[in-house]
Amino acid sequence: MSSPSHLAALDKLKTRIQALRGKTIANGCTEEEALSAAAKVAELLDRHDLSLSDVEIRETPCEQISFETFRKKRIPLDDCVGAIAHFCDCRVWREKNPTGENRYVYFGLRSDIEVAHYLTELIDAAVRAELGRYKTSADYRRFRHQDRHLANASFSFGMVVSIGDKLMAMKAARDKVNDGAGRGLVVLKSAVVDEEFCKLDLKLRASRGTGRTVSMTAYEAGGSAGAKLTINPEIGADPPAALKR
Repeated sequence: MSSPSHLAALDKLKTRIQALRGKTIANGCTEEEALSAAAKVAELLDRHDLSLSDVEIRETPCEQISFETFRKKRIPLDDCVGAIAHFCDCRVWREKNPTGENRYVYFGLRSDIEVAHYLTELIDAAVRAELGRYKTSADYRRFRHQDRHLANASFSFGMVVSIGDKLMAMKAARDKVNDGAGRGLVVLKSAVVDEEFCKLDLKLRASRGTGRTVSMTAYEAGGSAGAKLTINPEIGADPPAALKR
């Protein structure tokens, strides 16, 4: 059973996440703001984990949370949810909801899946916002009308790949810092999640790679938006003005 201090720490984390959500998703965020928010929320998550004892982590039940896509076909986020799950030390799979639409299901400690869901919302909003800006560019107008659907998909694909790569790099940096603390939190959390995940006895299958036609011009435009960003926050640093409470 979770201790009162554990629940208080979780409530505080959720309050901060809600504050960040209100400053980004609702107002339409850029990729830079999305990644800055990811860095800030990771710092909050790490502080939350460090506030817990090993016993509290072992006794914390794993839970599930779903992100509905409201689409029956694959969307750009398909190529990023794995990085989000890794960033948040949880598992993820894709399944159909009762109406046949895809949804992503995150599984892990409650604090981790709350952050994973938030980041999924955030990145989805950032991709939509950046794509909207790209559609007003001179480069986009050079595409013939019949080629613009491909350009849209290629830009979004390039962008989520860029974001996924950055999340993986940020996670590696976080793990290095946390491992240096000497507690082995990442290993402990992974062991807890893996044990509980096995109990689900899910019959999951790896998604098959499919041939994908892309416009390299649009793909590189999407990727460059992320490649030019430098997200390397100092622990304890204030978030960007757009993310302040």
